[in-house]
Amino acid sequence: MPGCHCSTDPVFDGVSSAYRRALKAVIGINVSMFAVELGAGFLAGSQALKADSLDFLGDSVTYAITLAVIGMPLAWRARAALFKGVSLALMGVWVLASTIQLSLAPALPEARTMGVVGFAALLANVTSVLLLLRFRNGDANVRSVWLCSRNDAIGNVAVMLAASGVWATRSATPDLVVAGGMASLFLYSAVLIVRQAAAELRQAATA
Repeated sequence: MPGCHCSTDPVFDGVSSAYRRALKAVIGINVSMFAVELGAGFLAGSQALKADSLDFLGDSVTYAITLAVIGMPLAWRARAALFKGVSLALMGVWVLASTIQLSLAPALPEARTMGVVGFAALLANVTSVLLLLRFRNGDANVRSVWLCSRNDAIGNVAVMLAASGVWATRSATPDLVVAGGMASLFLYSAVLIVRQAAAELRQAATA
């Protein structure tokens, strides 16, 4: 309302040229790494790399949606965040199901490729995290970007640990464990995003 002076700062909604530039750079990074990791995942026979590549793809799409709805009313931004949360949950379910299926007849991944590509992906995601660090707090639409980027960095560290485990044990178990852990992280982040988006939709409805 005009003349209303609130005691709390407004929630950052992404309306910033600096945020748009950072988001565009992060989208480019994610699209590139999706292609690299997907190819490497099939070549190395690594479920963890495939899971991480899908995370890159999902992030590329959701970041583009984030960019598209910046400046729109709260209800549209909350709906976009809700869509991203549900998509992240579906991706987590798919990764978890495929990991369980592969655990019934595991094949040994190629540890060296996992380690090298995992390290490259880690560098890409650390760059993304640094670009987005000052924008980590905001509405559900903005926060979902931060959570996805954080998940990526955690996932890349996990892939490298899985590569070390595969090399040390000559077993596919570390790769499958990491893929399952990443799926759980996807599901947890999806819950956080959906909860905040639902709260913002209620807020928009009562405004």
